[in-house]
Parts: sequence; C-alpha cells; structure tokens
Amino acid sequence: MSVSDTAPSFAVISGSQVHRALQGRHRDVVALVEAAYRTHGAGETVNPPSYFLRFPDRPTARIIALPASIGGDSRVDGIKWISSFPENVAAGIPRASAVLILNDRDTGYPLACLESSIISATRTAASAALAADRLTAGGERPRRIGIFGAGLIARYVYDYLAGTGWSFDEIGVFDLSAEHAGGFAAHLREASGGAAKVTVHDSAEDAVRGSDLLVFATTAATPHVTDPAWFEHRPLVLHVSLRDLSPEVILASANIVDDVEHCLKADTSVHLTEQRVGHRDFLDGTLDDVLTGRVRPDRDRPVVFSPFGLGVLDLAVGKHVYDTVRAAGELAVVDDFFHEMRRYG
Repeated sequence: MSVSDTAPSFAVISGSQVHRALQGRHRDVVALVEAAYRTHGAGETVNPPSYFLRFPDRPTARIIALPASIGGDSRVDGIKWISSFPENVAAGIPRASAVLILNDRDTGYPLACLESSIISATRTAASAALAADRLTAGGERPRRIGIFGAGLIARYVYDYLAGTGWSFDEIGVFDLSAEHAGGFAAHLREASGGAAKVTVHDSAEDAVRGSDLLVFATTAATPHVTDPAWFEHRPLVLHVSLRDLSPEVILASANIVDDVEHCLKADTSVHLTEQRVGHRDFLDGTLDDVLTGRVRPDRDRPVVFSPFGLGVLDLAVGKHVYDTVRAAGELAVVDDFFHEMRRYG
C-alpha cells in the first residue's frame, strides 16, 4: 500500500465481506499462509510476543493482542485483538470474537478494521492443512481422522483439509458435550456427502487409537491426554489448541512448532515439557524448517504439530481480504475518520 496524495482513508470490512472474499479459496489461502511462513523464516517479519489480558473476576476468559509486521508481498503492519470467552457457548454464541487493524506501512495510519474471527479461523485451518500436507509428503495420507472439540476451529480445519484434497473413510469426534459432538457429527456427515463413517466416541482413548490423523481444537487449559501408549500407532497430530497433551506424550513424539519462542510460553504442552526437562531438545524444528527441507521428522514416532498462531498469518490473510474487497469496489470507507489533518489547524 503506497502513500496517497490525499488524506488517508479508513474502511470497515464486515464479516460477510470477509467470508465472501475467502469462500471456496482454500488452496489460495493455504498458499498465502505458506508464503507468510517463508517470509517469517527469512526474517522479513516482526512478530513480538502476544499479550494476554486476563480478568480475576472471569478466570476462564481472556483477550489477546497480537501485533505484527510482515514484508514480502503483503507489506503491512497491524494487530489482531481476539477474545476468548468460553461461557459464550452456553449462551448460544461463539466463544471467540475478533477484529484486525491494518496499518499503512509508510505512514502508520490505520487502513481498515476487519471482522477477524473468520480470518483467525481461516489462517489457523490453513496452517493445519499446510502442516498436514507437508508432514505426510512422500507417504500415504491418513484415511482415519479424529477430531477433539466441536467448535468453529474444528469445523474450519476439517473444511480446509477437505478443500485441499483430503478425504477420509472414517471420521471420529470427541467432545465433553454430547450435544455439541452430535451436532458436529451431523455436519460432518453432510460435509462428507455420506462417504465417510462418522462416529462420536465415548472416550478420548478410543478417539486417539482409532485415528491416524488427530486434530485437537479444544478449549482445554491443562493436558487431559496423558498416556503415550495411546499413540503407539504413530499418528500425525495437529495440536491446534496447544494444551491437550501431557509432557509424557510430547516427549514420546517428534515435535514441530510454528515458532519456538512463541510456543514455549503460556503453559502450552511444549512449554510444560520444557519446564519438566529443563531443555528444548525434544523439539525437532519449525514448520518453515519442514517447508525448506531442513528438517524431516522421524516417522517412527508420532508427529505433533503445535502452532501457537502467528500474527503475521492474520496480516497476510487480512491484507488479501482488504485488497480483494477494494478491487471489487466494495470498500466501505468511513468519511472524515481522520479529522485533524493539518498541523496547525
């Protein structure tokens, strides 16, 4: 985005516009996310630690700020402000809500505010689909998938796997809520066109042992899957929610993260493992290491991908949405958003 000769403009992009810009473009978005990872790996990003706003009177809730800057083709700065209020689910609304602010790289002026729960879910799902593709490269793709959690992220991860060519003979679902598990299973039966056998598992162990590809997309705050023996069939694990697996499971696996410093904090499973053993030698590398061929995980063990979620991914997808909406002539600009534009009035 170059500096304009006129006063800066500021736009608001709604969730429906975001959805239209991304709908059905699974492979394009995965390519965007891969490019963002490569840009990050090349050192052309700034991605400081996320900041967690927590509340003593609402211990299950949090709001997270993810500031970032990305170069490459995206060339934009910004911040995602995303809340997680698990109690929302009981009220019938999604747990997470978010906005993304994009800033012009040359002037620093905000360009737009985008509804970002869709962007956040999309970049998370695209990251998982990319990792699944590259971590199974050269081998046979798993035909049995097990999904822990029955929320928005779980749905998006499945949709992105299906949208990038994955198909399954068996789909397992496990959730602490029988109602949510049943509703998600019904969605999966419809989404798979009846081609897959969909099972709601009564136990976490059955879900793990019955799956060759596992997706963890829960709201778990502490590890609840603790027995490495459940993983003796060496599945690929997309550990999207980051806190489901005990240090024992992590230590028995090959471990890939999206960014070492980001993942080893905030009591993630890999952070708990570091605290347990006092080193990071159990990490095999990053997804960028896999993309560039520097690392090939040992498939004689389970392979766990733990993505903390980088703000640069949100920026890459958000900038793409902004450019798409702008090119379509559908940018809703807020007139006179910037009022004091003359230095001396």
